[in-house]
Amino acid sequence: MYASINGTRIFFDVEGMGWVPDGPTLREKPVCFVLHGGPGGDHTGYKPWLSPLAEYMQLVYIDNRGSGRSACGDPKTYTLENNVKDIDALRRYLGLEKIVLHGHSYGGMVAQQYALRFPEHVAGLLLLTTSPSYEFLEKAKKIVEEKGTPEMKEICEVLWAGNFTSREQLTRFYEIMAPMYSLKHNPNPSEEEKQEMLDARARSNRSYLALNEGFRGFLKTFDVRDQLSKITAPTLVMGARHDWITPVEESVEIARRIANSELVIFENSSHSVLKDEYENYLSTVISFVKRRILAWPA
Repeated sequence: MYASINGTRIFFDVEGMGWVPDGPTLREKPVCFVLHGGPGGDHTGYKPWLSPLAEYMQLVYIDNRGSGRSACGDPKTYTLENNVKDIDALRRYLGLEKIVLHGHSYGGMVAQQYALRFPEHVAGLLLLTTSPSYEFLEKAKKIVEEKGTPEMKEICEVLWAGNFTSREQLTRFYEIMAPMYSLKHNPNPSEEEKQEMLDARARSNRSYLALNEGFRGFLKTFDVRDQLSKITAPTLVMGARHDWITPVEESVEIARRIANSELVIFENSSHSVLKDEYENYLSTVISFVKRRILAWPA
């Protein structure tokens, strides 16, 4: 589905009923906007991983402007500020008063900024392996320098500078960095696993232009640390012990500054928690949603 909002055309997809039978009544479920990483990622990497959450919340998957199936435009408009405005425009387009935000990586940065700008419209935050400031960049650079292969160090120089020149080069980045993203990365996949990876790559539509805008520009100044104490919505902060790009201390910092938060560290994960500790992730999120957003008994 598409919404023409805020001067662009945003793709979104909905999973799960919004109103469910509950005895003699219909019960309204909260709506959760799923915000992808990047910048320049898309929503496809969360399907079908997040589907079990649709039992508790109606999920709205979103592709940021210029990414995935959303409309392209001037790359200079691919900013965090516009991503936040697009989310609120979509909320209004769908006639929603409050939303839960599930933000992974860069999506978590967008979610934090949204919660600060539109606090009255936030029912809860689910922040997965993200950061509150630009300081994650220098920490990630240090990790790559200490643990990365020469090939990893070389391709990361392109990332830090925001100098990708093609989708193929960006795809190559993710191939090279795969062992850093997931502790369960298999360097010798079976033919079936290879096909699954090829299929996933074909489904996605990452934008190297959007990624460049972030890493050469606004991510270098992003910083909401001093404002996080203003967030009052129930917040689940999820970090990963071996995360290379948004190191675990970034999640600790977010949780320290948001009073109404819970912190969970996935001890056997890197940045891709959904791959490394999927069942643990699901039980963690579902427990939080039931207790803090739905107010169901544990």
